[in-house]
Amino acid sequence: MSKDSALTWQQLRDLKLAELTDAADGWGAASKFADHARERVDGDMSGKLSKTQNSESYDSAVKRLKRLSENYHYIHTEAGLIRGTLDAFATELGAPQNRLIGALDEAFTLGFTVNEFGGVTYPAGGTNGASGGPVPGGAVMGGDGTSKSGTGHSGLDGNGRYDPVYGPAGAGMTSPNPNRAKAQDIADRIAHAVREAREIDDRYSPTILKFKAAPGLAVDRKTWADVASDADNLSVTADDYIKKHIPLDGSPTDRKKWWDELSQSQRDEYMSAFPEVIGNLDGIPATVRDEANRENLQMLIGQLSQSNAGDAKEKMDAMVKIQSQLEAPHQKHQMYLLGIGDEGNGRAIVAYGNPDTAKNVAAYVPGLETRLDTKFVDGTMSRALDTAIGAAEMDRHTPTSSIVWLGYDAPQLSVDDLTSHRSVLFREDAMAGAPKYNEFMAGISAANEHHSDAHVTAIGHSYGSLTVGEAAQAKGGIPGADDIVLVGSPGTGADDASELNVGKGHVYVGAAENDAVTKLPPGSVAAGTAAGATAHGASGFVRGGGMGLGGLINGFAGTIEGGISGHHQAAADAPDRNWFGTDPANHSFGATRFQVADGLPLTEGGFDAHSNYFNRTKDLTSADNIANVVVGHPGALTLEQPR
Repeated sequence: MSKDSALTWQQLRDLKLAELTDAADGWGAASKFADHARERVDGDMSGKLSKTQNSESYDSAVKRLKRLSENYHYIHTEAGLIRGTLDAFATELGAPQNRLIGALDEAFTLGFTVNEFGGVTYPAGGTNGASGGPVPGGAVMGGDGTSKSGTGHSGLDGNGRYDPVYGPAGAGMTSPNPNRAKAQDIADRIAHAVREAREIDDRYSPTILKFKAAPGLAVDRKTWADVASDADNLSVTADDYIKKHIPLDGSPTDRKKWWDELSQSQRDEYMSAFPEVIGNLDGIPATVRDEANRENLQMLIGQLSQSNAGDAKEKMDAMVKIQSQLEAPHQKHQMYLLGIGDEGNGRAIVAYGNPDTAKNVAAYVPGLETRLDTKFVDGTMSRALDTAIGAAEMDRHTPTSSIVWLGYDAPQLSVDDLTSHRSVLFREDAMAGAPKYNEFMAGISAANEHHSDAHVTAIGHSYGSLTVGEAAQAKGGIPGADDIVLVGSPGTGADDASELNVGKGHVYVGAAENDAVTKLPPGSVAAGTAAGATAHGASGFVRGGGMGLGGLINGFAGTIEGGISGHHQAAADAPDRNWFGTDPANHSFGATRFQVADGLPLTEGGFDAHSNYFNRTKDLTSADNIANVVVGHPGALTLEQPR
């Protein structure tokens, strides 16, 4: 089948869709076999070798086994995509075929005949007002609803002439032969069914034809880029199928119910055909999302390796590191990849511990300057891991899942971002990220086997605390959240802890003495300094009045100096305010402030005071306090007086 399909109604009628679905099942079996073979290679072969061998021959064997594993992985993925394509193709063709068969059956029942072009011949009927006899029969052609079709060839009698009573199409007259209207309806339904089937054929044919591989293919990143292209083509081709069969617009609870009701065969199909959809669908079980996202991760790495985008290598390097960590054996805190993507500044959602089976779940939102790069993997992800480690120490008997959620574009400190109102100084990114975070958290609650008995903590660091704050102030608050932790916060957009919808006693704040982000002055006080700071770098701090913005585009040191100075100058007029509302560490906000290390002053540590809250080496007190909140032990916190 080719572009501009010539599919006829006879071919559509006779099409054996069961043969397509049988072929799809065959590809599904091949995909599953390849996946099991890969597991045997990785586990039974490579795994055993790594425990017993250590030599040059071992290294050579491991390389060969790795290549074999990659080959099986490629077969598994491509066969799964083919399976999904054929299943979707058959499913979509089923609807127009059923409508066609219904129309043909009705024509047969009424004694009408359908010609090779889909025209319908009908018998005489009704009464001719002039002669008193029956109105002659005729033939009509159907209109398929396009501008080039219609009933322009209808109104013909049995001899190919216009029906003398009805006249040509568009004459605005109604035939007294009742069979004519019935025939026209049948002809139109035939034409519509054929047109729809041809459109489906035109969409799927190019996608199917692209599934091919040359003999001796080496599975490398370029190969995976081709696989990613195949997956993208399928997603576009099967867009209607996806929207009809996968509850993209449903709630996370609806999606969980939908998934639970699927057969294993259906789950396998969706997983293999649409990993990027299933992997990022809130409400789907964590193990399923993890498996789908690992597939998608491999394709994204391949795709980015062939991309000329300015940040492609940065994102690819981060994904390669994530993949390496995911594949590391003997993980004490098992990793789950709950989301991955290259849109915007990059997306990654990583859990340490299964959030579906954990009694305690924490979801941390990073902020300032976070994007999908190697710093995210080495630094930001390690904060979630540190929380998982701390939680395990505070409560050895209750499983905890600690999640880092990069599901939005956090502000980046660049001149372009600052001048385009996309810097840390503005709240648009938080407002855009908040509903996404809430949907993710709703998915966590829907999938958790403990339901309302689970203890859920929302954690926001830096600008991420504003995102959490915006999410908490939405109607109903953050789904499932029992406690909120805010560290290094420039404000939440709220004036009082009660606005965060968990109760004042369940909002906890950590603010280091030397963390200038927690001391940025109110936006209304400092707004006038931005222009001078942007134009003159560090000197803009002086020119702008020392109110906090001078160093933002010139590095973190200027942020600290300007922030602290601006905080002190603004204190007389707004002692409890910082950039985004009431200072969460201030007594007027009403949160519980826990103890953290002061952090090094500007001249010694630069920006470290803003980054140590989770670090079990640099600030164990803060890290343990966060962990105690996560496991539901507020009485174990070491507290500090609010500002």
